[in-house]
Amino acid sequence: MAPLTDPNNRLVSITLDEGSIGRGGPEQEHERAIAIFDLIESNTFSVTGHSNGPFTLAVGLLANKLVLDIRDEQGRPITAHILSLTPFRRVVKDYFLICESYYQAIRSASPSQIEAIDMGRRGLHNEAAELLIERLDGKIEVDFDTARRLFTLISALHWKG
Repeated sequence: MAPLTDPNNRLVSITLDEGSIGRGGPEQEHERAIAIFDLIESNTFSVTGHSNGPFTLAVGLLANKLVLDIRDEQGRPITAHILSLTPFRRVVKDYFLICESYYQAIRSASPSQIEAIDMGRRGLHNEAAELLIERLDGKIEVDFDTARRLFTLISALHWKG
């Protein structure tokens, strides 16, 4: 595997499998688009046992599993990983709850209350990123910031608005 610092170790395209994920409402589609944009804009991504990036990623769902279909820039298949979402269930639920509290707080709470809630939200986001790095270990290598952005995308797939 090429070093993670290799500039070719990155995602250049991310698509969502509409057959398994489906379309969301306008707000959900907007959140998904932002998550994809942010992830493509800045990421570090490599596949264990494969030294040639950049990569494209198609994301789908199969039962309660995330399907990561990784290809090269020309669309040739490299590998597909199926990642159980069960270990993420608690952190996603908690993340949505704290995000809801955060959005309510910004309307009426004091700056210190908003900051405290935001610190909790960031902490959960970091916990999810660490879990994602752990679950991808030996398959896909990402840096911490990329793992955070990938978790944002996973959250956006489940976000109801």
